[in-house]
Amino acid sequence: MRNTCKKWLIMASLTRREWALLTFILIYSFIPTFGGLLRVAELAGGLSVIPENLRASLQPLPILLHILGSFVFCLFGALQFLPTLRANHPGLHRAAGRWIVFSGLISAATGLWMTLVFVFPPELQGPLLYTARLIFSLAMMALIVWAVVAIRTRNVPSHSAAMLRAYAIAQGASTQTVFGITWMVVFGADATGLARDAMMVLAWLVNIAVAEALIYRSSMSVPRLISIRSNRSR
Repeated sequence: MRNTCKKWLIMASLTRREWALLTFILIYSFIPTFGGLLRVAELAGGLSVIPENLRASLQPLPILLHILGSFVFCLFGALQFLPTLRANHPGLHRAAGRWIVFSGLISAATGLWMTLVFVFPPELQGPLLYTARLIFSLAMMALIVWAVVAIRTRNVPSHSAAMLRAYAIAQGASTQTVFGITWMVVFGADATGLARDAMMVLAWLVNIAVAEALIYRSSMSVPRLISIRSNRSR
C-alpha cells in the first residue's frame, strides 16, 4: 500500500509539460514496441498475429533479447529525462538507471549481433544500412559506457548528453516506423533497396539532430541561469 501511494505521489508531482513529453514518447514508441511484444508472445508459443519472420523462428534468442532490452530502455528510459523525477527522487533515478543501462547495452549488443549474423535479402538491407547498423550499435554501447563513467566522476552534463544521444539511437525504430508508414501512404508500397536503406539511416540522423539540439539548448541554459543568479545576488 505504501509503495502504491509513493508511486502515485511521484507521478502526481510531474508538471503538465513533463506529462506531455512522456505521453508523446509513449505514443511515438507504441508501434515498434507493440509489434515487438507481439513477436515475443509468438516466439513464446502464442498465436501468430504478425507476418512470419523466418529469422525469428530459426534464431529467436537475439531477437527476444533485443525486443525486451529496447522495450525497457525506450519506455522506462523516458522517465529519466524528467527534471522533477531527477530532482525530487534521485534514489529512484539512480536505481532505475542501473536497469536502463543494462537494458540499453543488451539492446545495442543484440542489434550488433543480428547485423553480423543474420543474412538479409538486398531489398531489405544493402551495404549502406549494414554499415549504419554496425556504427550505431557500437556508438550506442560506447555512449552508455561513457555515461556511466561520467556519472561516476560527477560529470552530470556529460552523463546526460551521452544518455540522450544513446536514447536517440535506440528510438531509431520509432522514427523509421513513421517514415515507413509515410512512404507507404505516399507511394502505395514499402520502400526497398537503396531507398529503404537511405530512409532507415535518415531516421537515425534526424533523431541525433534533435538530440544535439536539445543538448545545445541545455548547455546554453546553464550559463544563463548562473548569470541570472549572479545579478540577483548583487
